[in-house]
Amino acid sequence: MALTRIKIDRVRNLRNVELPGLQQVNVFFGHNGSGKTSVLEAVHLLGMARSFRGQGFRSVISHGEDACVVFGVTRLPAIGTTITLGVQRSRSGEAQIRVAGKPVRTVAELAAQLPLQVINADSFGLLVGPPASRRQYLDWGVFHVEHTFFAQWQRFQRCIKQRNMLLRHGKLSEQEFEVWTQELVIAATAVNDHRKAYFDRLVPRFMDVMARLAPSIQGLELRFRQGWDSKSSYRDALEQSKAVDLDQGYTHAGPQRADIRVTVGGHSAGETLSRGQQKLVVCGLKLAQGQLMSELGVGTCTYLIDDLPSELDRVHSQQVCALLASMEAQVFVTCVEQDEIRSVWPESEALAMFHVEHGVIQPALTPNNTNIGPSNMPE
Repeated sequence: MALTRIKIDRVRNLRNVELPGLQQVNVFFGHNGSGKTSVLEAVHLLGMARSFRGQGFRSVISHGEDACVVFGVTRLPAIGTTITLGVQRSRSGEAQIRVAGKPVRTVAELAAQLPLQVINADSFGLLVGPPASRRQYLDWGVFHVEHTFFAQWQRFQRCIKQRNMLLRHGKLSEQEFEVWTQELVIAATAVNDHRKAYFDRLVPRFMDVMARLAPSIQGLELRFRQGWDSKSSYRDALEQSKAVDLDQGYTHAGPQRADIRVTVGGHSAGETLSRGQQKLVVCGLKLAQGQLMSELGVGTCTYLIDDLPSELDRVHSQQVCALLASMEAQVFVTCVEQDEIRSVWPESEALAMFHVEHGVIQPALTPNNTNIGPSNMPE
């Protein structure tokens, strides 16, 4: 799946922006604050109905406006089919989502159409952030390769919410508690089995990618922690923690405590590696997921990469770009100077270059004068 066209209106400083000539690799360059990252943010809105920045949806909407709108056309290269996507977010919190012209109720239906991977400053949270960010990373992959996962995940969320409510109630109905505990065991076991199966497939891809990106990092390991003692069944784990659960009013053991541990020589990668090495590991984690999607025949993902050259030297930037090019994934990448990407991409003539200034986007000619694409030319 690849975006061939996008229209952006009232997303931060981007108003009435239209880019109908999107290519496999799209580079947006310009000074800080020009609107480069807002382009990536708009693509993320189109695929996830929210920003990848943690500031809430209201900050995405242009100042003084009530709503923002993003519209896009995606193409399935294998069969030549196009699908339209549309998202409108209002300050009231309402989200209107359309896929192929029809309204959809859940973001999951939208996300399945345009799988997105983000590599930016916040991505370091995969190494130094809380477990929730790593669970989100893992579940993204499982969601896109295992179609029954999302329903089981939703079921698990309902069950643990109800069980926790009963734990906090005070007057516990043992019969009702047992019913919800049994439902929780079934859903949690399914979620965990899907996660483990996916993780086992992911690890060798990750190690292969890291062998190309950073062979100097020795002793790198990726481990999955399921959220309870792996030697016990989930039912047994719940029984063992029941007294503590009752005392504190919530379920301690379970998939909600799962984590991925990235280590180097047995020590946390976030505490051991330099900032540049951490970025390579983050890139490795994200690229491995894209490779796995392609290998399993479930499509390709689109990469949104904000300021790729930051923390990476020229050699490592070239290695990341070479891997991206070999995956044939669609890429949207930002930088300050256009040569920062052009000089490290293996086939620079394949790049679609766009200059961004004060929210206005204009195509920039390549040395071969091949990049003549539309933009939001102001009237």
